[in-house]
Amino acid sequence: MTFENKTFAERLSEFNSGYCKEVPSVVQTHDFVDNLVETLFPIKRNCLVEVGGIAIEMDRCAIKLRELLYSIRESIKITPEEVVEAFFSRVPEAFEQLVSDAEAISRFDPASTCVEEIILCYPGFYCMSVYRMAHILHELRVPILPRVMTEYAHEKTGIDIHPGARIESPFFIDHGTGIVIGETAEIGKHVKLYQGVTLGAINVEKSLAHTKRHPTIEDHVVIYAGSTILGGNTVIGHHTVVGGNTWITESIIPYSVVYRNHRVVVKNSKEFDAPNDFVI
Repeated sequence: MTFENKTFAERLSEFNSGYCKEVPSVVQTHDFVDNLVETLFPIKRNCLVEVGGIAIEMDRCAIKLRELLYSIRESIKITPEEVVEAFFSRVPEAFEQLVSDAEAISRFDPASTCVEEIILCYPGFYCMSVYRMAHILHELRVPILPRVMTEYAHEKTGIDIHPGARIESPFFIDHGTGIVIGETAEIGKHVKLYQGVTLGAINVEKSLAHTKRHPTIEDHVVIYAGSTILGGNTVIGHHTVVGGNTWITESIIPYSVVYRNHRVVVKNSKEFDAPNDFVI
């Protein structure tokens, strides 16, 4: 087959030369993420690593990060070497947060048997591992790369956390599929989210890009499956329980229980004539 549409080829060349300039490699970013997570939790490779081995693996991660940063070096305020140094100086703190996350899941989830199971099997824990590393780079004002990292976790888990969100520890995502946490969301300690929860914005106009658009969730809040909480001024007070499938756009005072007041009807199917209102 010979491609003869030169006009289209010119259009492709024009687009790629005009827009696709300084960006990190997606493939290399995925490799960096996998290497870093497995270095922090070598049990994922079913092995134990001595202190010297951990130092070597961390050096490899640093080399990979530096290579990624060199591809966008014109877009960052400091040198790639300075970003790498600042990043790895904060990794120990992020690791302790992740340990706290894993221990909280182990304490409160009756389905978990041990911390090892959480590290190996829980998509929420994996997503948080990637988020906490990407958040450091976001705070160091590294463009694009943190989003590529969290989108990799999104692709693998179905959990979409923007690296700009501020999430304290311990934090527990149970099941997780379909969770969305927006860029300016703030989440306190001992918060638990179930699948399908959205912490989003009421208005998505571009002019609001640098304003707080997403809600604040205070400490010890539980948000059950399918709930949607919207708005930068919306605050869910501490020790509140938000029931499933709720729609919230206003603040909730602490120690509240929020739920939908709907009615479930159960009838005997032998005595129930289904209405003939369907279309094939």
